[in-house]
Amino acid sequence: MNPRTLFRTVAVAEAVTWAFLLLGMLLKYVTRTTEALVPPAGAVHGFVFLCFVVTTIFIWINQRWPVVTGLLGLASAIIPFATVPFERWIERRGRLGGGWRLAPGADAPRNPAEQVQAWVLRSPLVALFVAIVGISVVFTVLLLVGPPGSSS
Repeated sequence: MNPRTLFRTVAVAEAVTWAFLLLGMLLKYVTRTTEALVPPAGAVHGFVFLCFVVTTIFIWINQRWPVVTGLLGLASAIIPFATVPFERWIERRGRLGGGWRLAPGADAPRNPAEQVQAWVLRSPLVALFVAIVGISVVFTVLLLVGPPGSSS
């Protein structure tokens, strides 16, 4: 999977989970019919949000985005459905082209972030496991803290 495909997939997934969460909130707060969708929609969206953040940082490093572009990418996850227009915007500007710059046999890492990325590209299954565990730990801590705006 190349950077373009990975980013597009996660950007769309993040937007879809926004739709699921907003539907749950509509049913809970507007129609007052049920709140059953909010917990699973919030959980799925939260997990995919964290995956989007990790993916954005990973692509940011690979593509050598300017700081402003990377920060806009991260901010796009906060606004419902904004990840898709952001993905299209950077695609049109050629900021998703090419392969993995630090893949085995390619460029040498120049800093600690690139060293981590090079390791991920050399050991993708181990890295995927570590990423899933790491995101799951953060997700679990956030679940224990409670949803945004909840009272303790």
